[in-house]
Amino acid sequence: MTDDTTPGTPVRRPRMTPDRELELLNAALEVLREAGYEALTMDLVATRGRCSKATLYRQWGSKEHMVAAAIHATRPVDLAEIDTGSLRGDLLALGREAAAHAEKNTELFAAMAHAILGNEELATVVRTTLLEPESRNLARFVERAVERGELQEWPPGAEFLPQLMFGAVMSRQLFDATFADRDYVTRFIEHAILPTLLS
Repeated sequence: MTDDTTPGTPVRRPRMTPDRELELLNAALEVLREAGYEALTMDLVATRGRCSKATLYRQWGSKEHMVAAAIHATRPVDLAEIDTGSLRGDLLALGREAAAHAEKNTELFAAMAHAILGNEELATVVRTTLLEPESRNLARFVERAVERGELQEWPPGAEFLPQLMFGAVMSRQLFDATFADRDYVTRFIEHAILPTLLS
């Protein structure tokens, strides 16, 4: 009989289930919102998630990748799944979801903003894992509008669509001391974004 635990034999660890992975990523976001990015450590997340620090490193490799994975996994909507049949409908569907989660997401990015400016690795991970894929999905809204004939050509303002949507939701608390709600986001889309794209 072979002893699978003899020296030199790799120890097989059970694969983490999707539910357990999401539980740990939610724990990371809880710590991030409470403590901020700089104070977030693998030890704190491990304690909150009731696991070892080695488990976190084995799964995500670094604090930066863990945080980016957490934001991606818990995003309110997958933009690739939005297709209402019109540009206006797609943008309003996105706006409804953005408004529904504006408070949590504003707090989340506020907790990360300073760190992103000073941590190039974190900035790169956030850009490549989150911002660039979501920007491509938003561009697809416009591409479909061109294909349907809603737009005659790619509008120059579409280049700034990700920044416009992100800025509208994340800056409202700063300007108005309240979080972006559905009415605010709808008005922004109707009076700022659509005129820019349709002009």
